[in-house]
Amino acid sequence: MLTTNLDFTFVFIRARGGGGVELGFLFSSALICLIPVIRMKNSKLVTGHQARSCGHPPKTSAQATGISSVLSGTVNATKFPMHLNQVRVRRKSRLLQRDFPKFAQIQFTHALVAVLLCFRVNEVFPSATVCPDKEDGLQPWTPGHSEAHRVTIGYGKKVLLTSSATVHSIEILDGGKLVIADTIRPILLRTKHILIGAKGELHIGSPDCPYKGSLTISLYGRSDDGDTEHSYFGRKYVGVGTGGTLEIHGDRKLSWTFLNKTLHPGEGNENSYHFERGWGNRGIIVHVVDPKSGDVLHSDRFDTYRSKDESRRLAQYVDLVEDAISALSLSGCESCLNCSALWQVELLESAANGREAVAPERAACRVSDSRPDDDIDKHVAFFIFFHPSGKPTFPHMGEEVDGVDMRAEVGLLTRNILIRGEMEPACYANEACKFFEFDTFGGHLKATHVEGVELKHMGQQSMGHYPVHFHMNGDVDEKGGYDPPTYVRDLSIHHTFSRCVTVHGSNGLLVKDVVGYDALGHCFFTEDGPEERNTFDHCLGLMVKASTLLPSDRDSKMCRDITDGAFPGYVAKPRQDCSATSTFWMANPNNNLINCAAAGSEETGFWFIFHHVPTGPSEGMYSPGRTEHTPMGHFINNRAHSNYRAGMILDNGVKTTEANAKDKRPYLSLVGARYGPHLDSDPFKPRVPALIHHFVAYKNQDHGAWLRGGDVWLDDCQFADNGIGLTLASGGTFPDDDGSRQEVKNSLFVGESENRGVPIPDNGVWGPGGPDMEKRTLPRGVNFPIRGMQIYDGPINVQNCTFRKYIALDGRHTSAFGFRLNNSWQSCPNNNHSSLACFSPCANQITSRVFFGEPGPWFSEMQMDGDKTTIFHDVDGSVSEYPGAFLVKEDNWLLRHPDCIDVPDWKAAICSGNYAQIYIQTRNPANLDMNMVKDEYPDRPLHLVGALGKRNHYQQFQPVVTLAKGYTMHWDQVAPLEVTIWLINFNRGEWINVGICYPRGTTFTIISDIHNLIGVSSAPPRLLFVKLKAHNEKEDFAFCSVKGCERVKIKAIIPKGSGPSDCMAAAYPKYAELPVVDVPMPKKLPRSRLVGQCYSFDALLLCSTENVLTNVSSGIIGNNLKRTTCHQRNLDQSSWASWSRSQCEAEGYKQIHIHKYQTKLLKIYHQSLTVLLVNYLLYFLNN
Repeated sequence: MLTTNLDFTFVFIRARGGGGVELGFLFSSALICLIPVIRMKNSKLVTGHQARSCGHPPKTSAQATGISSVLSGTVNATKFPMHLNQVRVRRKSRLLQRDFPKFAQIQFTHALVAVLLCFRVNEVFPSATVCPDKEDGLQPWTPGHSEAHRVTIGYGKKVLLTSSATVHSIEILDGGKLVIADTIRPILLRTKHILIGAKGELHIGSPDCPYKGSLTISLYGRSDDGDTEHSYFGRKYVGVGTGGTLEIHGDRKLSWTFLNKTLHPGEGNENSYHFERGWGNRGIIVHVVDPKSGDVLHSDRFDTYRSKDESRRLAQYVDLVEDAISALSLSGCESCLNCSALWQVELLESAANGREAVAPERAACRVSDSRPDDDIDKHVAFFIFFHPSGKPTFPHMGEEVDGVDMRAEVGLLTRNILIRGEMEPACYANEACKFFEFDTFGGHLKATHVEGVELKHMGQQSMGHYPVHFHMNGDVDEKGGYDPPTYVRDLSIHHTFSRCVTVHGSNGLLVKDVVGYDALGHCFFTEDGPEERNTFDHCLGLMVKASTLLPSDRDSKMCRDITDGAFPGYVAKPRQDCSATSTFWMANPNNNLINCAAAGSEETGFWFIFHHVPTGPSEGMYSPGRTEHTPMGHFINNRAHSNYRAGMILDNGVKTTEANAKDKRPYLSLVGARYGPHLDSDPFKPRVPALIHHFVAYKNQDHGAWLRGGDVWLDDCQFADNGIGLTLASGGTFPDDDGSRQEVKNSLFVGESENRGVPIPDNGVWGPGGPDMEKRTLPRGVNFPIRGMQIYDGPINVQNCTFRKYIALDGRHTSAFGFRLNNSWQSCPNNNHSSLACFSPCANQITSRVFFGEPGPWFSEMQMDGDKTTIFHDVDGSVSEYPGAFLVKEDNWLLRHPDCIDVPDWKAAICSGNYAQIYIQTRNPANLDMNMVKDEYPDRPLHLVGALGKRNHYQQFQPVVTLAKGYTMHWDQVAPLEVTIWLINFNRGEWINVGICYPRGTTFTIISDIHNLIGVSSAPPRLLFVKLKAHNEKEDFAFCSVKGCERVKIKAIIPKGSGPSDCMAAAYPKYAELPVVDVPMPKKLPRSRLVGQCYSFDALLLCSTENVLTNVSSGIIGNNLKRTTCHQRNLDQSSWASWSRSQCEAEGYKQIHIHKYQTKLLKIYHQSLTVLLVNYLLYFLNN
């Protein structure tokens, strides 16, 4: 007789018409599956599959007889021959898997009987592994129920908790050991705290023997009770002190996954499965559903009213189907009759005062079986949650949309081990009550090896008390002597009152398969700055909200109301000092984020922040500025969506000094920082780019990603439905890491996808959009200028990227490329774009490739310096269709020449030339404006107000200039006493001439080339002319030369009483020059079609196979292509040209605008004769 515990796998077996048999089963590395000869009249066994596992001999025999039920049975090993290499698998369909008593058998009609035996390898071949609760020497322990009972387990005492208990506290130390028995009877342990001291041990399962029973550790107590709190752990905790051991290993589950099919609003499954009602079917009916096909694979009924054994049997059964979709229906529950369709199922098993129903916004039906037990009254309760309407309200995507992976994440919250805080019904006696109506004094855990655990109502609104906390542990991997390395994995942490997982002063930790849901404050949190080599693998964070703990956690109200730590009288600026709540908060870039997802944060999904020096207890652990130069760890295959501010931010630091009169902001407020990664964190060693690979960001209200720094490179990323897809910001005016660049390659940008969303009452971001002009959710408002790639300063490189569905509307300037709005900063001529795809106007529905801005909503008056000096280099013509051309603001005559091509729709001009920048710093005074004039266009001055505001002690102007030209500078006040001109992006030998206006009688001291005195002049004419020429080489992407930034400094002594220094009348026409094209315009790409704003017959033919918008209600065929712009062909030439609005009107062509008519979408086939006829008719009607 062979009797052993086996892993059970349900096998799909199907008889075939020809007498054959198909078998399908799933091999596991931990299983050996024996498949008997199937005896069936007129049939043959399909053979040929080699079935070996874990070193098992290729052939083995076993003999067995007997029949078991689906849920239990024994094996009698007699006369049952089998060879492992005799089976060929045709179909895999695992339905159930479970550590299961003995073995199982399936019977079918047609005289077919099949038996499958799956042995756990370590049971067939015994090893030294012993489950913790089976170890020798453990004494059964039943402490009973008394909230006054203080338990100490020490001096070598080893006990086994076998039943539910209530105690005041548990302390384990000096060789003491507590093990929780793994039984079919649920265990509830209530205590105020568990303290594991030196040489103390608490074991719940093990890595090789996960805990299979149902265990709840419930931490009770109030923040204002009379107990003395622990000096380090505080109250309401499970804590491990130095030398203590905590091992918690729950049953292994799939922590989270993605929907594999889209669920639309209003859809339900009420017609999919038949749920019978009536006393003949009383109890709980379970349908096991194939997750791929939706077929019902197995059904059973459990009459929990009849017997408590039915409740236990149900608990065991449901645990079997962990990888299947379970649909539960209730009979005899009146409150369930209105629950028409199953939307969300949550199974809760509890003891007498067990788990409460979460998510009160959902209707819940409950069936419980309550009877007295040997110890306490207990019951097993099941809560089945339905959406109030029985159907989903919002769309839940289960597919790619327009090439972007938008599958919704599905996280599992329940586990068979629950650690929870018992909560009061409302907030009490706490400063947090100013901001929260609910009790926030949850439990907390400091641990080493924890997996397979549910943590609920954990964390406190006080420093150091988090659901999972690693505090100042140093290296917790092999580097620190840990074998195995420390980890937490397969956790669900939900409805938490302070973060999810906190890593503080600890390195090398593995955080894997963790789900964080509905958390206050940064969810996955690294704290002080020295935390390195930690890995967050396949972690999911959902719904992260503001918290009171740190300025970066706080929302605007908290930021203003919490004044602790601020200098007296300081008034906080929430969007600058606070408002940074993030799902993943990385205080050091040298951590790994792999396969993680962040959705629904009040601010940001992923935020990399920099501590110039380590803070808190970590003070002194690294030299100043180290993290700003530390290379980034792995950032691969992460995703962020539905966040308020951004999917990802790499920017900013935290204030590392206390508030003082000079800087009144609180400690750890947000401040500026610049990231420039280098080898070994040494800025004098080679640069090491931060690589961001396959990042997906969609439906983030402001940004998909905002990344500032040195070498930050993105590859194979996806951005869709964000306000702004991506902004790359440089290291500043004078980059700390000069020569670095940012780039994005091989990536996809989608403006408005087919994922339209649904309206919400009082929602101001619902309006028309997309190629079909249907209403949809919008990122920030109906007129917000959606942009795919936002150009800020630079240098950046955009290469081999695809742009789709950027559709401009009347009153909304959507574009594939755009620029930072209301920008006072510089724009680099080394912003390079090449190999950009999908700009075909009809096929990809791009109505505006680039938009430079115009006065109006969101753009304000377009009078800031950065708004006027925008520029980028179209390397291969994939934007402008002129290879090597530059796109500049249409009214920036410092950069234009006679052959530039105007593109009115873009508010741009396409030009050729050699361009660079100068930075002009002025002092005494610093609050003046400057007019800069190019000698070739003296009637077109560029008015600059400065980048730094009028209260700064110096001012800076940052124009882009055409090289080898002459310019003059004029002031709205008396000229400054000190002017410094820096040469930026000048290669060796490149030059410009500059005349600076001063009052008569001014004397000067002129210094150039890093403070070398070159001359003194006195009593010049009103214009002081200086030739600025670079003498040193520079790197390709550097702002300055290899020897530093070359500059000229002019110090002036100006006669008192001098008026404004405006020399325009004296300079011109005296110094005016005829415009000259130094660099010829490149030839246009063959058969190119620039986007204009009028159309012709050829344009109609071009777009005729696309969707057409038609309105016949007025009796007139009002035909309108699904775009605001199309092409105009010059009838006198064979080439295509872009015509301005005035040119179109002059030639008699009419404008078309998307909203001129009320339209209706007409779906047509490509090359349809009907469409061509309509287009022909429209052409002739309008011409």
